Amino acid sequence: MKSLTDTYELANGVRIPCLGYGTWQTPDSETAVESVKRAIKAGYRHIDAAAIYGNEVSVGKGIREGIEECCLSREDLFVTSKVWITERGYNKTIDAFEKSLSDLGLTYLDLYLIHWPANSHEFENWEEINLES
Repeated sequence: MKSLTDTYELANGVRIPCLGYGTWQTPDSETAVESVKRAIKAGYRHIDAAAIYGNEVSVGKGIREGIEECCLSREDLFVTSKVWITERGYNKTIDAFEKSLSDLGLTYLDLYLIHWPANSHEFENWEEINLES
């Protein structure tokens, strides 16, 4: 069984914590702030967010307060967010990325994913859409 401190090395050499704290269905409110802070206090070092969750402002506040209260630095955490399907394509993805950074109140993300990649059942040019994103 993996612990909160175990990591996995990605192909580019970056280490990602094996276990992460997900924020899906957490309301954009003090609930999200407190839950993220408590996760950090409990030892979670990977926080998973997404624009579509609608709570990145509160998640970001929880990250910043958790870092401060636990005497950590931003580099001690691994933060993931995701671009939603309506923001696919190069320019829209860049704009969505910048909005996530702003909403989270962070200067960088450790990982930015396509939340739901385009596929051949939806788009003839699905590979191009995913590559641009």
